[in-house]
Amino acid sequence: MDTDAVLSLMREVAEQVINPRFRALLDHQVSEKNPGDLVTVADHESEVLLTKALSNAYPDAVVLGEEAFALDPTLLDRYNGAEHAFTVDPVDGTKNFVHGSPDHAVMIGELRSGEVVRGWIWQPQHDAAYVAERGAGAYFNGERLTMAGPGLDGEPPPPYRTARRAWVGRELPGLGVLELTWACCGVDYPRLIAGDARAIVYNHSKPWDHLPGSLLVQESGGWIGSKEGGPFAPQGLGGGLVSAPDRATYDAVVAALAA
Repeated sequence: MDTDAVLSLMREVAEQVINPRFRALLDHQVSEKNPGDLVTVADHESEVLLTKALSNAYPDAVVLGEEAFALDPTLLDRYNGAEHAFTVDPVDGTKNFVHGSPDHAVMIGELRSGEVVRGWIWQPQHDAAYVAERGAGAYFNGERLTMAGPGLDGEPPPPYRTARRAWVGRELPGLGVLELTWACCGVDYPRLIAGDARAIVYNHSKPWDHLPGSLLVQESGGWIGSKEGGPFAPQGLGGGLVSAPDRATYDAVVAALAA
């Protein structure tokens, strides 16, 4: 499937099983995988459709879906050892989706030989498509994306943000206080590129959450790596991540986190 075909698939699946449930979920259509970790019928149905289409197009590839992993954790081992793989996050920002916030997304990432080569983010309620391809750039609704950087045109610089709610209000020595992200990686990364955050700190790096956004940031001219200063690892269930508009900002946040 070419890049446009994958995006069309995501749009079609969202229109079929996600959008009809937005602000219309019934109680029995929402459950918890773990305390506070919500999943809906839209998550399950969209992942099945996306996984089937990708598997039909690429029968030798491993498809790592968030909900499939929840049912079968050994799927991660197959993904880690795969020459070719995809990640699927059928409704990123499920809690937002359940509570009626438009800040949710469908995300797919593609991995070849351990390297992220393509990524897609579709925000159905914002009609916003973000696509990145290794070495070919990042795009928003067909227009080339570049990292905006903070504090443009004399505006005060935006805050540093964290996805870990327990870290909200934490002081980064010499930098400032962490504020909450948009609670959806498929929204967080585009907002970073738009200049709405100086940097974003995550405490976990599950592949389905971060493959598309990591490539989007890199192809826009930004930087992403571990919160200890190492490279971004697209395989495994890694530790924390820091994403920033440039290497200098990334290094400053890593140093502040270690202080």
